[in-house]
Amino acid sequence: MGAHDIPPEYRDRRGEYVQLLVDTLIPAVRERGLAEFFDIFCEPSAFSLEETRTLVEAARAAGFKIKIHADEFVALGGAELAADVGAVSAEHLIAVSEEGIARLAASPTAAILLPGVSFFLMMDKRAPARRLVDAGAVVALASDFNPGSSHISSMGFILQLGVFTLGLTVEEAINACTGNAAYAIRREDSIGSLEVGKKMDLLICDVPDHVTLAYEAARNPVRTVVKNGRVVVKDGRRVGSR
Repeated sequence: MGAHDIPPEYRDRRGEYVQLLVDTLIPAVRERGLAEFFDIFCEPSAFSLEETRTLVEAARAAGFKIKIHADEFVALGGAELAADVGAVSAEHLIAVSEEGIARLAASPTAAILLPGVSFFLMMDKRAPARRLVDAGAVVALASDFNPGSSHISSMGFILQLGVFTLGLTVEEAINACTGNAAYAIRREDSIGSLEVGKKMDLLICDVPDHVTLAYEAARNPVRTVVKNGRVVVKDGRRVGSR
């Protein structure tokens, strides 16, 4: 996450900060085994397209998987770059171009949409989820939980926003929060769906059908949580808690 913003002390020395990341920070994080993914914010207010490519190439050479926060406010070409470099995912995509949509659809790069951002910032524009899905892109949903642009931690609410603000069907939104979300962090072989050989991660919800997950907004229907085959929440209470 060191490539998500330029620190104030480097605002007038951008090149020095990029070089610091390349020469010092990226190697140090790799040497200490602190991260699996290199995540960069490609936006005029953060890193330019050229700076992003330089940092992504350095991170790939160090063995990191790549995630690019792209085209959130401006169609800078971050989605196209993500597809070009084989990024695991491109996030935001509120302002993605038609070319960006086509390039993502033709690539293995997941399109991670963050509807909480548009909602929290009261934006009129939203990510073109319907066009991405119809083009054939792998679309996932996430919260982008942070104090600046999406102070929303409920994935149930994110699922609902995916339906009501992005135009996904309930089934597409559920898949975007589960199977496609697992794919977007390259964990689809072990989590994201109920299959033999995968981890037994399961939510049991108090609803008559899956459609209700979207249409009963602002209610938490989860009653039981199973993690790695062990019940950790039962009847809405953590197991072992008082």
